[in-house]
Amino acid sequence: MFKLSRREWLSWAGIASVAGLVVSTDTRAEESLSRVSFTEMSSRERIRDRYFPNVELTTHEGKKVRFYEDLIKDKIVVFNFMYATCDGVCPGITRNLVKVQRLLGNRVGKDIFMYSITLKPVDDTVEVLADYVKENRVKPGWLFLTGKPEDIELIRRRQGFVDLNPEVDKDVSQHTGNVRYGNEPLQFWASSPGLGMPEALVKSILWMDQSSDRPTESLTNTTKKEMRRRAVKKSRQHSTGSKAEKGER
Repeated sequence: MFKLSRREWLSWAGIASVAGLVVSTDTRAEESLSRVSFTEMSSRERIRDRYFPNVELTTHEGKKVRFYEDLIKDKIVVFNFMYATCDGVCPGITRNLVKVQRLLGNRVGKDIFMYSITLKPVDDTVEVLADYVKENRVKPGWLFLTGKPEDIELIRRRQGFVDLNPEVDKDVSQHTGNVRYGNEPLQFWASSPGLGMPEALVKSILWMDQSSDRPTESLTNTTKKEMRRRAVKKSRQHSTGSKAEKGER
């Protein structure tokens, strides 16, 4: 049976400012912020400069984008770290996020945006990520991203996806299985275990949407339909397995 380590289940719970959630070991953020007085910057600007480096990334579709300006700014976002050949937590988290995308429906790519950032940018080229997207039946609105190793490492550290043990931290196969989500304009940020219940993760993501016209009821109905579909599928699988066992007797 596959077992998860403690750090793979470690999660920052609740909805709060990213300043209270993220633990960063990158001193470059401090150096950048020291040039400008805190009193001259808004809290949103401070969070941007500390945690969201505006480095260039490339999508699985081959498009060049900036991490903050194009992917984070003014959006409700969901993102995690992964790599295509991962045989640890990545496959399960990707399957979970596929379910999350299905439950969120056409909101993904419209007012909620999903991103997965590779931890092996040298290996995970645009072509490799495009194949990964097809294999996992990922729908539009969810981008897989690669880029320069130093830029992705900067994002990872600024976001606090690190282990305090340097030996563990440098082993990419032991990377954390958390998923970060937030509302950038409102400065709401949180994290959850990527292997948690998809329905619970969807509910947490929707808490980030404070608009008065958010379609919570339609999503609830969609979630119920999906749960019923999964229950029926599981029941049929159980029934088929029982019949097979009887046939062997």
